[in-house]
Amino acid sequence: MSDTKTLYTAHVHVTGGREGAARSSDGRLALALAVPGSPGTGTNPEQLFAAGWSACFEGALGIAARSKGVTLPADLAIDAEVDLRHGEDGYSLAARLNVSVPGLKPEIARQLIEAAHRTCPYSKAIKGNIDAIVRLV
Repeated sequence: MSDTKTLYTAHVHVTGGREGAARSSDGRLALALAVPGSPGTGTNPEQLFAAGWSACFEGALGIAARSKGVTLPADLAIDAEVDLRHGEDGYSLAARLNVSVPGLKPEIARQLIEAAHRTCPYSKAIKGNIDAIVRLV
């Protein structure tokens, strides 16, 4: 038996793939989807992943900071980049998080970033599966 407890389950219904729409069961998410670089409105899975990973990572940074008695600056920011690649083995992703922690000593910021990268569920999910870099900027 596992001692894992499910805290939340997201339910999202997608129709039309990359040129369709996504809607969550609670109605809080409703958006058009679009192929990256195409004209018009709509987001794409790469942008959604970038937003999800960076938001989750900031939460993990907060947990790491609290455990060390560190106060994160209000202007902390994370810029996420997610690449859609194509090569001999087909499509793949690569991703980077550029973490800005103004006013915090770089060595402390790096420790917090490393701890967050070990505990963030998105970071865990991609570990060893895609090229991923998290860096202090």
